[in-house]
Amino acid sequence: MAKPPILTLTDITLSFGGNPVFDALGMTVQENDRVCLVGRNGSGKSTLMKVIAGLIEPDQGNIFLRPGQKVGYMDQHPDLSAYDTLGDYARSEIDPIDTYKVDIIAEGLKLNLEAPPKTASGGERRRAALVKIMAEEPELMLLDEPTNHLDIEAIQWLEAELRQTKKAFILISHDRAFLRNLTRATLWVDRGKVHQNPKGFEAFEDWRDKKYDEEDQQRHKLNRLIKSEARWAVEGISARRKRNQGRVRRLLDLKDERSGQIKRQGAAAMEFADSPKSGKLVVDINNISKTFDDKNIVNNLSIKVTRGERIALVGPNGIGKTTVLNILTGILEPDTGTVKLGVNLLTAIFDQNRSALKPEQTLWESLTEDKDLGVSGKNDQIMVRGKPKHVVGYLKEFLFDENQARGPVSVLSGGEKARLLLSRIMARESNLLVMDEPTNDLDVETLDLLQEILDSYDGTVLLVSHDRDFLDRVATTTLAFEGNGKVIPYAGGWSDYQSQKKLRYSDTNQTKDIKKKSRKNNSLASNPNNKVSITFAQLDRLGKLPNLIERNEKEIAKLEEFLSQENLFNDYPEKFQKATDGLIERHEVLANLENEWIELESLSQEV
Repeated sequence: MAKPPILTLTDITLSFGGNPVFDALGMTVQENDRVCLVGRNGSGKSTLMKVIAGLIEPDQGNIFLRPGQKVGYMDQHPDLSAYDTLGDYARSEIDPIDTYKVDIIAEGLKLNLEAPPKTASGGERRRAALVKIMAEEPELMLLDEPTNHLDIEAIQWLEAELRQTKKAFILISHDRAFLRNLTRATLWVDRGKVHQNPKGFEAFEDWRDKKYDEEDQQRHKLNRLIKSEARWAVEGISARRKRNQGRVRRLLDLKDERSGQIKRQGAAAMEFADSPKSGKLVVDINNISKTFDDKNIVNNLSIKVTRGERIALVGPNGIGKTTVLNILTGILEPDTGTVKLGVNLLTAIFDQNRSALKPEQTLWESLTEDKDLGVSGKNDQIMVRGKPKHVVGYLKEFLFDENQARGPVSVLSGGEKARLLLSRIMARESNLLVMDEPTNDLDVETLDLLQEILDSYDGTVLLVSHDRDFLDRVATTTLAFEGNGKVIPYAGGWSDYQSQKKLRYSDTNQTKDIKKKSRKNNSLASNPNNKVSITFAQLDRLGKLPNLIERNEKEIAKLEEFLSQENLFNDYPEKFQKATDGLIERHEVLANLENEWIELESLSQEV
């Protein structure tokens, strides 16, 4: 007999005034479901998550959670006021036997658990919430933008963890590659309705476009029918007769149906101003090096950036991408080497912290009080691509309504803040666009549009991003930060970089093998048992093994500490058995890792 669903929503209606956020919503979540929740910014995705989590009570409808099942919600803005460290928050409500999981997950997500909440960034707080929910392992995980503020390495780690979990999850994300690789079903929130598709995100865009085509056809038929009935009402002399009042009422009903339809949100009117061209050479850096606090950021990097290129900087958080970006734009001087900037450069900057936006300002003030956009003597107009435009009209082009114009920036969502910053950038002239994490919080449709305008942008783009799909769509050259000051250029985007990197190191190893074979042939008589050198994959594994060994040793120590508790066996036999089994398993893993390290270390000594 099949198990009932983990969660069932029936006839859920929710309204905050005006049009309903949801109307007669129904959905089910089964065991092992992997669902992506998609929709435009402001469509109600996060609200639906909170309804499922029980944090918002609907106006009508029923929510059924199978007895004994737990729903976990990743809070984007968790309250950490009661905790001394991020680790204290992440470990709260977790069985002491399972607290070691917090350390493992935090390491994978690169979160410092000892950081105090008062000084933690918004991204660190989010990661703490993600660590907490993953360590708790509820039957259904609700993950709202889990990849925001994660570098590609951490995203891939999270992707691998979610791929192997047996728990169900619903996730919201702007990261196409992440959604494609993980999801097997789709919930699409659109104008108060939730549409369900039994296929993952890979099929979403074709499915959405088909739905829109069907909607357009139905609207066209409705308009034709209204036009026909209206002509009859005007021209037919019998229209006033009592027996034909039914047709008049039908016409009125058809008009009501049309007026009740909620129009699709259009795309933001994003475009860059036609600007004077820069010189052919934009940036020429020669043998630059930079060190911070004895950390080698970049070492002997040389690269020429020419007009029209899209240069992507990729690598783990904290490795120095923003530093090199500042060197490329002349904001920061290198320790050694030379930087030559091209002529006639007009730079526009999109920074990941949205520091150009002041939370206390209104959207209106954010535009009109910008010294580069304001119009002298006009407090309701801004200069847009050389022409004055009313501030409200311009905000509407970026999908803000009139009521938001006088509201504070502080209440905007992450996606709305990104659109506001883009509106400021696109109003002014530029031929060098510097974009540090521009994709955070943007919906799929806006990402598509941003990609299109970057493709047609007549200037040069310097881009930092952890969105693999976006990098593939936009970048013409990738600067890969590979550690220890090594920054290597590769042609193309993320996928191109990955394939070229494999080929590069494969060629390197082949060269090493040739040299090794030559040495082997020369010394065959004296050392007939000489072996082939270690491969790059083995070297990479060797570098990771010490951390894996240390992690397992910590887990063993935590389990041994737990098992040492007095009366544990008598009071909690199930927990005792679980911990004992876990300890045996960890010891076996540790032994295997140590044997692997010894073997690979021996091979490395032969190179």
